[in-house]
Amino acid sequence: MDFKDLLTKQGFDLDKVMVLRHRPTEPALRKVLPWLAAEKPQVFNAYQRSQNPDAEKALMKAEIAASFIAQEDEKALFVGFYRRKEWHPITNEQYWAIPENAEMKPFGLGGIKNRETTLWFDLEPMDTYSEWKGRLVVKWPPGRLWWRWAKSNDFPIHAIHEESLLDAEMPSWERLSLTWEDLRVLPTKWKTVLRQWRGIYYIFDVKVAKGYVGSACGKENILGRWLDYAASGHGGNKKLKERQPSNFLFTILQRTSPDMERDEISLLESSWKDRLHTREYGLNDN
Repeated sequence: MDFKDLLTKQGFDLDKVMVLRHRPTEPALRKVLPWLAAEKPQVFNAYQRSQNPDAEKALMKAEIAASFIAQEDEKALFVGFYRRKEWHPITNEQYWAIPENAEMKPFGLGGIKNRETTLWFDLEPMDTYSEWKGRLVVKWPPGRLWWRWAKSNDFPIHAIHEESLLDAEMPSWERLSLTWEDLRVLPTKWKTVLRQWRGIYYIFDVKVAKGYVGSACGKENILGRWLDYAASGHGGNKKLKERQPSNFLFTILQRTSPDMERDEISLLESSWKDRLHTREYGLNDN
């Protein structure tokens, strides 16, 4: 079965359907784009509302945009259909005044490049096959072109998963490493897990190669503490206030029992500070 069969079933004119396979060149944005599609659809839509000149010309001729996110092995994960409505030119200043674009800037979004203006398209989300968002995977046609016309290409359906792959399961705690920007767009599934965990965490400043050890045993455990950092950048810590949070990496050193007493966790935190020498050579001040 081909994706085009689904389009035909809905009565879409294949000549007017433009199929997009998004794969940001910026590594950080490529990492979080599926999260944005799942958790912040307006931000994801903003990402695709401006295009390079060739794609602009095509989108002006299209009636429907079918959006996918690139996966490995030339596959694409379905996000949704968007009805292309009007468009208008915007300057670089106007581009960055759009809140959703500003939200993506820390992840490397480049904005308008080598042009005075870009076209800003009104892409209206549609409910068609919305139940397959994050679940439908198709094979992408050969070649490097990231957008295709539906009628002149084949998109064999590879799989329909039971659960969405946009907010896939979180890695094991030993492999988890998040930037400060990541903390502000965490998938709901990940938040649920981090809310359950107490433990000792580590913040590493890549700019100065120094670390900070902290503990989390409050109401929302590690999630609550990390969201404090996401909001303030420093969590109230003296030495972290002197640093740039965009240089921080967040990892977990040790998980603890959910009913471990605060005093025991404090002792464990102190032990990690001693072993990692974060008082003498790091960012802990006590």
